[in-house]
Amino acid sequence: MAMRARAGGSPGADPSPVGARLLSRLLVPVVLLGGLAVALGAVSLFAGDYLLRIVIIIGINVILVAALNLSNGFTGVFSLGHVGFMAIGAYAASILTLPVHLKAVNLPDLPRWLGGAALPFLPATLIAGLIAMAVALAVGLSLMRLKGAYISVATLGFLVIVQVILVNWDALTRGARTFAGVPPYATVWNVWIWAALTVYAVWRIGASAFGRDMRGARDNEIAAQSLGVSVLRSRLLAFCLSAFLTGVAGSLWAHFITSFSPKSFFFTQAFSIITMLVIGGLGSVSGSVIGVVLITVFSELLRNAERGFDLGFLRLPPLYGASQIIMAVLFILVIVFRPAGLLGGREIDVRGILRRVTAPRREKPKEEDL
Repeated sequence: MAMRARAGGSPGADPSPVGARLLSRLLVPVVLLGGLAVALGAVSLFAGDYLLRIVIIIGINVILVAALNLSNGFTGVFSLGHVGFMAIGAYAASILTLPVHLKAVNLPDLPRWLGGAALPFLPATLIAGLIAMAVALAVGLSLMRLKGAYISVATLGFLVIVQVILVNWDALTRGARTFAGVPPYATVWNVWIWAALTVYAVWRIGASAFGRDMRGARDNEIAAQSLGVSVLRSRLLAFCLSAFLTGVAGSLWAHFITSFSPKSFFFTQAFSIITMLVIGGLGSVSGSVIGVVLITVFSELLRNAERGFDLGFLRLPPLYGASQIIMAVLFILVIVFRPAGLLGGREIDVRGILRRVTAPRREKPKEEDL
């Protein structure tokens, strides 16, 4: 009886340490996902089209920046050409989902097996991500052997190559003309489902042994190799996984914008994504989310302000292009005064915050009791 009571415990006894740890681990994702679902539901029901558009753009940017952080932040391989994988994902998924009657008009030279069918959105998005991953594997086998600034220059060359192919492969991409007629399949829900999965996957990878190998190779390559860490393998795996997620983001972006051209995937887009990553903090997943929210909202405010405004006592004429100049100056200031970004590679301790919020407050002893 004593053993049974000791094993089962009384009904009013405290939960076991295993159960407490399980509840503690489940509390954070449940709270975050619940809060995200409530926020998205409120946006879907009450927000206007403009605010809904900003929320969707933030979700797509979260995927792009978190994926870039997996490569640039964890391994130290500073890629400038990740927008090329976004372009590959956008065009590949759009070709697969484009209705058959539009393929006959806009892309009459497509092969019969490709022009005679249209895939659903999810399979097309996954295939687009896998195509981007395959390209990353082919390119990364040589690029990931480089070091320092040579990798950045080489990935920038990859972006230029993708641009040239998109402009000249007229039968598949319509060349420099606008690729239009893409079905508007991207919604606030499927975009943020992918965003949540991306953030969780990148965070888990960073907290795993594989993530520690990547950071070890980033901080001291020779010491990591002496401990048996394959620098090439860790870099290549991170590069390929990052390319898959970037291709998925390209598919979501294409099915939200519904019409685009090769110039949509060039230096301006690459600079915007890198700015969000650097300001949030390289190697910090929560910093990536914060950087995306700050820069996206700030960019929208500047874009509206550059049209000019008149407050009666203050009149500002239109200054088109001023938003990009201000963003560039902000990027330079962050690089100079806080090169590690806002979080500096650290993560926000959500579990600790919830523990402090939910912990019962201790009442101060009254003077009479003393």
